[in-house]
Amino acid sequence: MVVSVRKWLRRFIFIALLCILTVAMYGGCRFIAAWIAPADPYRIPQGQALKVFHSQMDWNMESSISERLRLFYWYGE
Repeated sequence: MVVSVRKWLRRFIFIALLCILTVAMYGGCRFIAAWIAPADPYRIPQGQALKVFHSQMDWNMESSISERLRLFYWYGE
């Protein structure tokens, strides 16, 4: 059985480059994702901005489910 050192060296270099480039691409994607994401998306807005979502919803017991569903479709929210 003949073992070619060049052939194994090429395979090793290919696998090493593949691993290095995969890690570099993964790191680049993580860097871009961290760069794009806001620092704190749940902070209180500054300036003239308004936060329109409240974690405690105002449940109006007088309105029925059908009324709420109609308003949901009407406003498209």
